[in-house]
Amino acid sequence: MVTNGVENIRYIFENLTPLNHSTVLTAPSSAVNLPQYLKLNSTRMAGLSLSLLVLLAAVSGCLARGSPSSKVASPPSKNESGKEEKKCPPSLSRGWGDEINWVQTYEEGLYKARKSNRPLMVIHHLEECPYSQALKKAFADDKEIQKLAKEDFVMLNLVFETNDKNLWPDNQYVPRIIFVDPSLTVRADIKGRYGNRLYTYEASDIELLTSNMKAAKILVKRDL
Repeated sequence: MVTNGVENIRYIFENLTPLNHSTVLTAPSSAVNLPQYLKLNSTRMAGLSLSLLVLLAAVSGCLARGSPSSKVASPPSKNESGKEEKKCPPSLSRGWGDEINWVQTYEEGLYKARKSNRPLMVIHHLEECPYSQALKKAFADDKEIQKLAKEDFVMLNLVFETNDKNLWPDNQYVPRIIFVDPSLTVRADIKGRYGNRLYTYEASDIELLTSNMKAAKILVKRDL
């Protein structure tokens, strides 16, 4: 603490060799032997210099202890199991859930779906689309859907179309969510509630989307 440092400085200062008239250098009188005079004053100056160095060292140490830069760094956040939390970079999650391990490309998603035997969920959206933004907020705020996405799916969100026409069975529009099983089959049978856009979901359709995600899990176990 800085207070303790001040006390230490006060103690050191009070115990320094007091300055008196004999400490001040004066011109030698004609009656003083010059070599003895120089020797005496050199000894006094050395003692004074040593005392000042001790005082400066004490002041520097106290200032360093009181400096904000000397604060101990906080450890990285950990989850309940004691492991460091790993969050997806915002550039990949795009606001759909930073706790989810998002893949970067459709090809990577297909590879991980087959390798992990989990369904791939592909979300097509656009940043300037108000329906996409509303669905994104509802998706990110729903704890159950976030848990499903994190634990049971390979997740991909795209702001552009792919070359695979199977990902737009009834045209290209956003928002649009398509499921692909680990056999790399697009599950066109998992649909939304709208007849003119079979794979779109609105913010109010989160319960239906949750139900379809659970259905995709069951279909994987049944069909594979």
